[in-house]
Amino acid sequence: MDFSNEPRSFHDVLPDWDGDTLAVGLFSAAEDRKAHPLRQQLAASFGADLLERLEQLAFQGKAGECQSFERLGAGPNGLIVVGLGDPAAFNLAALRGAAATAAAAAGRRHSRHLGLALPCEGLDAAAAAGAMAEAVRLSLYRDQRFRSEPEPISRPERVTLFQLGESADAGLAGVAPLCAGVELARALVAAPPNVATPQHLAETAAAIAADFALTLKVLERTDCQALGMGAYLGVAQGSDLPPKFIHLTYRPEGAVQRRVALVGKGLTFDSGGYNLKTAGSQIEMMKYDMGGSAAVLGAARAIAELKPPGVEVHVIVAACENMISGGAVHPGDILTASNGKTIEINNTDAEGRLTLADALVYACRLEPDAIVDLATLTGACVIALGEEIAGLWSSSDALAAALGRAGEASGEDLWRMPLRSSYKAGLKSSVADLKNTGPRPGGSITAALFLQDFVTAGLPWAHLDIAGTVWSDKGRREDPAGATGFGVRTLVNWVAAGAPIEPAA
Repeated sequence: MDFSNEPRSFHDVLPDWDGDTLAVGLFSAAEDRKAHPLRQQLAASFGADLLERLEQLAFQGKAGECQSFERLGAGPNGLIVVGLGDPAAFNLAALRGAAATAAAAAGRRHSRHLGLALPCEGLDAAAAAGAMAEAVRLSLYRDQRFRSEPEPISRPERVTLFQLGESADAGLAGVAPLCAGVELARALVAAPPNVATPQHLAETAAAIAADFALTLKVLERTDCQALGMGAYLGVAQGSDLPPKFIHLTYRPEGAVQRRVALVGKGLTFDSGGYNLKTAGSQIEMMKYDMGGSAAVLGAARAIAELKPPGVEVHVIVAACENMISGGAVHPGDILTASNGKTIEINNTDAEGRLTLADALVYACRLEPDAIVDLATLTGACVIALGEEIAGLWSSSDALAAALGRAGEASGEDLWRMPLRSSYKAGLKSSVADLKNTGPRPGGSITAALFLQDFVTAGLPWAHLDIAGTVWSDKGRREDPAGATGFGVRTLVNWVAAGAPIEPAA
C-alpha cells in the first residue's frame, strides 16, 4: 500500500485527481450543520443535494458514523462521509478511528485509490499523517494463513492524504516499517501453538537478524542451566519442546548514547501446569500468552529497518511452554532463579513471572540504561483496566512518563499503576525467599512487585501488563478482530524518541 501527501484541499485537487474514492470527515455539534465550512466545501464539490441527502439519512457527524455514495459518470465515483464527533474532543485517537472507518468502507467498495480528507486542525501534521496511514493499513490487515480457501481481500493500492501541508511528509516515512512490525506481532500471536513454538520464535528472530544485520544469540537448555536459570527452566521442564532463550541485538551506526533492553514473555502455550486451566478459563486461547515476545520481536523488526541513531536495543525472550507431564514442576516445589533467589511455587499457572525473572536478571547483567518488559501476565489487570488499556508499573517517573507519551502517540493506551511496597508482604514464603503468587486482591500489583525483585536496584525499569489488550474478539479502532500487535508502536516510538533516561527512585 502506497501513501502520499497532497498538501492542497481536496476541493482544489478534484478536477485533476485520478482516485476512485474520496473519504471526507465531518464534525458533529454544529449549530447550523449546513453552514459549517467543511460541509460548504463538500457542497461546492459534490452539490448541495448531498447535504440534503445526509440530512435525510440522519447523519449527524458522530464518531463511527459512515455513509457511502456512488457517483455514476463522475470522478471520483465513490464518496465516503465519516463522522468525527465533537470537535472539542477530537484528537489523534479519534483521527485513527475515523481513518479506519473510511478504510473499511473503501474496502467494501473495492477502491483502488483512496483519498482521505480528514480535518486535523490543532494536531501536528506529521503525527496526523502517520496516524491515518497506520490506521488504514492496520485496519485492513487480515490473517488467512490457515484457511484452505482464503476469502478475497480488497484494499486500496494507493492512499492520498489531503490538506495537511508539506510537513506531513515526515509522518509517512516510518509507517511501512512500523506497520510491518505490528503485523509480525499479530501473525505470531494468532498462530496456533503447534506452529508458534519456542523454536518458531527463535527462527523468527533469526530471520530478523539475517534480513537486517542484527546480532542473535540463542541459548539452549544446557546454556541456561550453566547460567542458573532455575525459574525459567522449571516452567519449561514439563514440555517435550525444548526452551529457547533468545537475545537479539540492534546496534546503531556511530556512537552508542544509551542502551535499552526489551523483555517479552514468551509462553507459546500455557496449560496452567498442575494448576490446570479449566473450562471458562480460555485455555484454548493460551496461544496468545506469548504476546509480550511477539511485541518485542515486532518492535525489533521495525527498529532494525528504521535504524534509530544512538541507541542500542537488546530484545530478550525466554521462550517455552507450560505443560503437564511426569517431569513438570509441582505446586510446592522450590526453584532457584539465576540471581540466587529461591521461589516457592504455590501456583503453577503463575509461570510467566518465573520465566521473566531469569530474563530480567539476564537483561540487568547487560548493564542497560533502562529495561521495559511486556507480558500477558495477569487476569487481575484485565479486571482492573479492561481490554483497551494496558497496565504500567515503573520504578522511574521519567521512564513511566516517556512510555505514556509514546503510547499516546501510538494509539496504545497505558495507565500507570502503583508499586505499593506494603503489598509485597503477600509474597512472603515460610520456606523460601518468596512465593510466586500473592493473595487475589491486588494480583496485578503483587505480580509487578515479584518482577521488581529481579531487577537491579536503581535501574530504571517498567512493566507493561498487556493481558487485556493483546487480543480483541470484536475488533476496535484500527485493530480487526484477533491479535492486535499491542505494544510494538509504543516500544518503537519510545526507542526512537531518544529521550535521556533518569535513574530510578
